[in-house]
Amino acid sequence: MKNLICILFSLSLLLGACNKDKAIGSLPRSIPEKEGVSSEGILKFVEALEQSSGDEFHSFILLRHGKVIAEGWWDPFKPELKQTIYSTSKTFTSTAIGFAVAENLLTVDDKVVSFFPDLLPDTVCPYLEQMTVKNLLSMATGQEYESSRKVDNWEQAFLATPVKYEPGTVFSYNSMATYMLSAIIQKLTGQRVLDYLTPRLFEPLAIEGAEWELSPTGVNTGGWGLRIHTEDMAKLGQLYLQKGQWNGKQILPASWIAEATSAKILQKPEISDEQRSIDDWAQGYCYQIWRCRNNAFRADGAYGQYIIVMPDWDAVIAIQANVGNMQREINYVWDILLPAMHPEALPENKVAAETLKQKLASLKIAPLAATTTIPASAEGTYTITDFGGQTSTFALNFDNDTCIVNWGEYNLKFGNGTWIAGETERPAPNLLPSVWAFREFPPFNVFGSYSISDSATVLLALKYAETPHTEYAECHFTGDSLHLKTRVGNLGNEWTFAGVKRQ
Repeated sequence: MKNLICILFSLSLLLGACNKDKAIGSLPRSIPEKEGVSSEGILKFVEALEQSSGDEFHSFILLRHGKVIAEGWWDPFKPELKQTIYSTSKTFTSTAIGFAVAENLLTVDDKVVSFFPDLLPDTVCPYLEQMTVKNLLSMATGQEYESSRKVDNWEQAFLATPVKYEPGTVFSYNSMATYMLSAIIQKLTGQRVLDYLTPRLFEPLAIEGAEWELSPTGVNTGGWGLRIHTEDMAKLGQLYLQKGQWNGKQILPASWIAEATSAKILQKPEISDEQRSIDDWAQGYCYQIWRCRNNAFRADGAYGQYIIVMPDWDAVIAIQANVGNMQREINYVWDILLPAMHPEALPENKVAAETLKQKLASLKIAPLAATTTIPASAEGTYTITDFGGQTSTFALNFDNDTCIVNWGEYNLKFGNGTWIAGETERPAPNLLPSVWAFREFPPFNVFGSYSISDSATVLLALKYAETPHTEYAECHFTGDSLHLKTRVGNLGNEWTFAGVKRQ
């Protein structure tokens, strides 16, 4: 009896562990050839990503016939870590509008002004009166520029922004239009978009732990700021590929999927057919979704966050990255992956499958180069001053192969020729930094690496796992003085500090 109790207890622990991790890896898995895809072709795709000059890829998941056939994370990124997906968030917001339409809470022809009668400007121009939910969805508000985020009420600022063109006639990418969709959902339901989507989308698809940035008035930002796993992105793509069905249940009407993924307006009506044939940003815009070449469509976020849905191939790929050339990233899909897909299963190719498996298991972003020397004057505590006159402390010490940095209230660790994992409350780099004041996130996961470039310079790299970005610092020591220069990868931000060692 005692043995039976022990067995049952062990089984309950095992089942509990499985349930705890059910969201990660919950999509079915298969092998490429069984689903009609060449392992050699996928390998060529991965190699192209790694050789893409100036680009850094963090993860991808490839589905064919509803099954994951290839997936990889470039260490230190891992399946269990979420990442900010920037404007890919927009497709989740438009999905919320789809649910609201299905529940008869609104229609796409409803006027935007009808939701915010108390926030309208003193004079409401005719074009603002005409603006509809559909215009918000299709980036055709008629506004020439985005409204300010440097105000307390973003809804009011949006409604006060001049509407230069007749709504529905001119495409103008406008993240605040997406924010207004999020605000409309909250106005109608009393719930943030994140909470509204939880029972309707996230729970059916086993998407767990999603987080979303907030505006000053507590509304999810809508057009950006959603943090989820790579596999969660793939699930949304698969839901759209399956026309709103999930596990045999129609959770979103197929009619909405068809409407949301069909082109509503041309982004670049003036370009030639030749130019359009090579431009995935000129194929037509839908409801917070971009049409692509090859009869595909995608959710699209800054620095290469993609969910690309390929109905003609019954395939989906989700990618998280930090790239400068986003068209080149899509070209790899068209030029390398598509030719690897076939209508029928392929013969087993054990050698290619094993080579691909090993490649995917060994993906890695190189840390800074290992070093055996430390600048003699580097260790110590410095008072640093920025060009605005603000002062703080910066302490740098070494413990075996770990560089320990204390910058004001933040403690950070960096590995010698390796990445060291840690957590920090220090705000992560962000394309839209003004929203950090309203975030409701736990501490950021970070990975640090250091190197010595010469006898007087320490280099630091801090990779924020929940964003695409890496922060770099160059610490140059001259006697008791420190010259500190920091920058953030593709964001183009750079700061310089002057420091004096405390005696």
